[in-house]
Amino acid sequence: MSNDAVLRIPEAIAILRRTPPLLSAWLSDLPEEWTSCNTGPETFSPYDVVGHLIHGERTDWMVRLRHILAHGDTIAFAPVDRFAMYHESQGKTLAMLLAEFAELRAANLSALADMRLSPADLSAPGRHPALGPVTAGQLIATWAVHDLNHIAQIARTMAFRYRDAVGPWREYLSILPRG
Repeated sequence: MSNDAVLRIPEAIAILRRTPPLLSAWLSDLPEEWTSCNTGPETFSPYDVVGHLIHGERTDWMVRLRHILAHGDTIAFAPVDRFAMYHESQGKTLAMLLAEFAELRAANLSALADMRLSPADLSAPGRHPALGPVTAGQLIATWAVHDLNHIAQIARTMAFRYRDAVGPWREYLSILPRG
């Protein structure tokens, strides 16, 4: 099994395409206790994560990809407000957020496919406002890993709700903090 660091767009899209239905199947119709829980102050609940993913679909991935291809590394792209979902999601149900995320993701993946990016496009340099030099390919790889990161975060957050309820089995559950 290869562990190489080469971006293959179809592989990234395979993850990106599955995230909305995975989250919908996992989170739809769960009691609010599961979807509103977090692990402490300034941490995301599953509801917050979906809102955060929506904000990324609107302001991050494709916006930054287009910026890199248009401006290269001459102009840094704008920072993303990682906490915008706190005000953007107000008044929306989780079902509404899940539907919105699925719609935005489908549109972005269609736009990505329509770009028919070449290896040269993937090597195009960009400038992140905090990290400095990046490439278009790194951005797309990060998009997929960002999804996986938040899927793991949701699992950890939900498991954290029962951290004490599991009793001594906590020692065997690596998803939970020890002690």
